[in-house]
Amino acid sequence: MGHSQAEKAQSRERILKEAADQIRDGGLESVSVGKLMKSVNLTHGGFYGHFASRADLLAQALRQALSDGVRRSAAREKSARSRGLAGFVNDYLSSSHRDSRSTGCAVSALVSDVGRADAQSRAVMSGSIEDYIAAARRHLGDNDDARAMLAVSAMVGALALSRVIIDPARSDDLLSSVREQLVALKGPNERALSGNRDET
Repeated sequence: MGHSQAEKAQSRERILKEAADQIRDGGLESVSVGKLMKSVNLTHGGFYGHFASRADLLAQALRQALSDGVRRSAAREKSARSRGLAGFVNDYLSSSHRDSRSTGCAVSALVSDVGRADAQSRAVMSGSIEDYIAAARRHLGDNDDARAMLAVSAMVGALALSRVIIDPARSDDLLSSVREQLVALKGPNERALSGNRDET
């Protein structure tokens, strides 16, 4: 790769990283192309050398945000796997995850925004939702797709709702209640949650 092509690739990565951080924290509509380019010390006119349109940028930034979330959760997922469904649910529905929207799961942070977005962005998130459903099936210990979809829907929904509730104690109650109900879905080889209500 030539020097100019390498610089272009680096610039594109800087734009994507900044856009991913912005959308996870403020939603898809928080991204202004002019302000974004200025924030990474590039000209507005140079934007179209990297992306076909703002919609293209948003879809790519969403993919970046989702990928970042996967990387950040990889260690937790490895640890949770040994603790089965209880570990999977506890790690996701924790107060620390609730309080870290800008670095946590991009699905729960952006699901409402993406539901109103174009087909390109919805397709990007659809893949991540399917990955979560597959992970839930593994942790449930069976191939019951309906139970896995129920678990993922409850987890994403509970995390999103917990961020809305102003009273911290009530928000914690919501997370705790949903955790308990989901652990009751355990598969035949899954042991019950051992009394630890929030492990993070």
